Amino acid sequence: MNRQRLATATAILGLLGSLTTSAWAGGPDPGRQDPPAPVTRVPAAPGTATALSGYAIRSTAEVSDPASAVSSPGYPATGWHRAGPRSTVLAALLADGVYADPFHSTNQQKIPKADFRVPWWYRSDFTVADTSARTYLDFSGVISAADVYVDGKRVATTKDVTGAYTHHELDVTSLVRRGTNTVAFRIRPNDPVKNLTMGWIDWLQPPPDENMGIVRDVVVRRGGPVALRDAHVVTKLDVPSLASADLTVKARARNDSGVPVTATVSGSIGPTTFSRPVPLAAHETRTVTFTPTDVPGLHLTSPKVWWPAGMGGQPLYDLHLTASVSGAPSDTAHETFGIRDVKAPLNSDGARQYRVNGRALLIKGGGWSPDEFLRWDRRYVEDRLRYALDLGLNTIRLEGHLEPDEFFDLADRYGILTLPGWECCDKWEGQVNGDEPGDTWTAADYPVAKASMAAEAVRLRDHPSVVSFLIGSDFAPDATIEKNYLDALKAADWNTPVVAAASDNASPQLGSSGMKMTGPYDWIPPGYWYAKREGGATGFNSETSAGPDIPTLDTLRRMMTPAELDTLWKDPSARQYHRSPSSTFGTLKLYDDALAGRYGAPTGLTDYVRKAQLAQYENVRAQFEAYGRNATDAAKPSTGVVYWMFNSGWTSLHWQLTDRYLDQGGAYFGAKKANEPLHVQYSYDDRSVVVVDNRHTAASGLTVRAALFNPDGSQRYGKTVTGVTVKGDGAHTRALTLPSSVSGLATTYLLRLTLTDGSGKEVSRNVYWLSTRTDTLDWAHTDWYYTPTTSYADLKGLASMARVPVSATASTVTSHGTSTTTVTLRNTGSGSTPSLLTDVHLVDAKGRPVLPERWSDNEVSLWPGESVRLTAHCRTADLHGSAPRLRISGWNTPEHTVPAT
Repeated sequence: MNRQRLATATAILGLLGSLTTSAWAGGPDPGRQDPPAPVTRVPAAPGTATALSGYAIRSTAEVSDPASAVSSPGYPATGWHRAGPRSTVLAALLADGVYADPFHSTNQQKIPKADFRVPWWYRSDFTVADTSARTYLDFSGVISAADVYVDGKRVATTKDVTGAYTHHELDVTSLVRRGTNTVAFRIRPNDPVKNLTMGWIDWLQPPPDENMGIVRDVVVRRGGPVALRDAHVVTKLDVPSLASADLTVKARARNDSGVPVTATVSGSIGPTTFSRPVPLAAHETRTVTFTPTDVPGLHLTSPKVWWPAGMGGQPLYDLHLTASVSGAPSDTAHETFGIRDVKAPLNSDGARQYRVNGRALLIKGGGWSPDEFLRWDRRYVEDRLRYALDLGLNTIRLEGHLEPDEFFDLADRYGILTLPGWECCDKWEGQVNGDEPGDTWTAADYPVAKASMAAEAVRLRDHPSVVSFLIGSDFAPDATIEKNYLDALKAADWNTPVVAAASDNASPQLGSSGMKMTGPYDWIPPGYWYAKREGGATGFNSETSAGPDIPTLDTLRRMMTPAELDTLWKDPSARQYHRSPSSTFGTLKLYDDALAGRYGAPTGLTDYVRKAQLAQYENVRAQFEAYGRNATDAAKPSTGVVYWMFNSGWTSLHWQLTDRYLDQGGAYFGAKKANEPLHVQYSYDDRSVVVVDNRHTAASGLTVRAALFNPDGSQRYGKTVTGVTVKGDGAHTRALTLPSSVSGLATTYLLRLTLTDGSGKEVSRNVYWLSTRTDTLDWAHTDWYYTPTTSYADLKGLASMARVPVSATASTVTSHGTSTTTVTLRNTGSGSTPSLLTDVHLVDAKGRPVLPERWSDNEVSLWPGESVRLTAHCRTADLHGSAPRLRISGWNTPEHTVPAT
């Protein structure tokens, strides 16, 4: 993230330095009865890989026994905390009930940081019944470093095991005994300014333990004398025909014995099989390669091609390899991969333009945040990825915080492109980022960074969803660091674009990034996005949004105290703990001033939240609509936009399209509206009404209707255009231009756009609230995070809209664990006033939102007599046995609840 900010750095470092020396409340009671320590049963079969099932953990400040004792079987871990197989220290303590919910109020501030400034022990037992097989410990994800012990013996030191992403394989065959064995990690404290790990920058209040712990699986591998490692498939798709593809299979065969052997390496991909003898000297490693030249079946005709969602299907292939010695299996390897081609050249304007399988696409993405405590929850992650698809996004950007393998498996399955890369504002860019946070590198850091790149390249290369790696974020690496990264990527057969930075920077070999990081990160008006300058809709903007995203009232009441909620709407200058540790983003003043200036001062919390949802809907919609409209422009087209951010890792007041609890408000449905497959939209810059076709196929015979209304519903302008045609793949066509002035139009007015197909079916409806007095931007005083607004659009006339009743009838059916609710909304008002931004929430018998939920559409606007049919899907289990109900509310619609059974 673009954060030049000495003030911000000072604020964050100040937080990190505000350590308390008190012991943590609720610490372990040496006399308590602990649950049994996890014991992992490890089979002897060659090629098996078994993750440790969990750990017992405790601070070294409370353990006086020597490492040899702590790491030996039978050690009495009395009073230790239990931790899952992937767990930071604080995640384990939270699960054990040591602290109150850190996502509520300022509870996290009460957690003493000093307790995490000493090493912590992680110990786990595993059993083996047969010691004739070779045994290895295989792991990454140690934050920040560790000494590693097996059965009382140290097998690696913190100099060996350092960095969150470095991969380690330790041969522990000589130490493993029949029966119970113990592996123990003495984890060193983390400081992202000093260590090549993970930090949180200004996203959220940083966790007091700085995520120290083990956040990926530690795997016990078993095998024979020859190990198979580094198995992968290099694909080459014929573009643009897509008629054929060549596959090259590679793996390393490693003889771990002290005598020469001949291994037979055999494999299959679908019906194609292949095999080869591989002679190996003692302790020799050789790369085994199978190509279409020697295996004709690896030349595929009519291959099953992987596409991003919305462009085609997501078929995957499986590679199976076996190494045998004297006819007995010694090791196996399995990889899943997809066949696709990715290119990302710079266009004539110097912007990076992605092409998948020969077809250009506008990257429409969001910045990804994991859980603040790095707790992995597959279902929760899958829910968020489904939300991304529901919003019409095609890409997720991961700035650091590179998720476990399952994340990328899910992205492959759903067709969501991913842009992983290193993060800014800490040690990762400390060598090149001047006076921003992050220590300069020492000689010891270069091999750690290169090893991190090598490990992630090997892990990610076969995932078709991964379409780039960004080796820099705010800054590009220098020549030495770049060479190390590129050498590691080349050695891993990385075959998708490598980008120098997410900002407008260049590195010596790669050249220009073709991306921009010009903000904004705080409030700007909707019209901002249409200017082809700064963060406006031109080029590839790697991270940008209008900043704050106030969640729903339901979520606010879960995350803040009544006193904090009072301050939220009453005091724009107040520090908001749930915004950011940054001094730049510490308050909501820019946002609140704009909200009051455009909509009128809030009269209470409910009024503040309803105005926030309206404001966020219009702003997020404008961001995606502007980039969508400009994607096929001849001059300075937009090529990519990443909303900053897609989600938050905790309960937040900014940078999120969906909140921590997966609730949906104006930001969510503004994005969903803008990214409709076939969409009619208004342009804030030139008053044009355009149709954008995000599908591959063209559309013709369309009809566009535009009408302007005063807030009381009286129509002041209308125009219909028939026979509209638009090409596919993101093309747009101008249907009409609204007049610059209309007689009798109020200062605040409404625009209703409808798009119907040749059969008369409505395929897109879009309602805007606009003003004859526009927002005025002070471009000359643009800062890195926003452009000042010197006068606001006047939308206060919306307050005069009459209250309008909206009726709802609904029914719910359940099948295979999913409940589908169908609701018909109707504006039953007797006058002419429309219902603006009518929201429907699925709730349980106690009025609590049922989350996650996915709606066909929501926050709709209806004129008197109009109706709309919506559907919602949720997991039946999330109703907790309650009969579903619908809560209806809106800008000028009284809240009421109806049954949905």
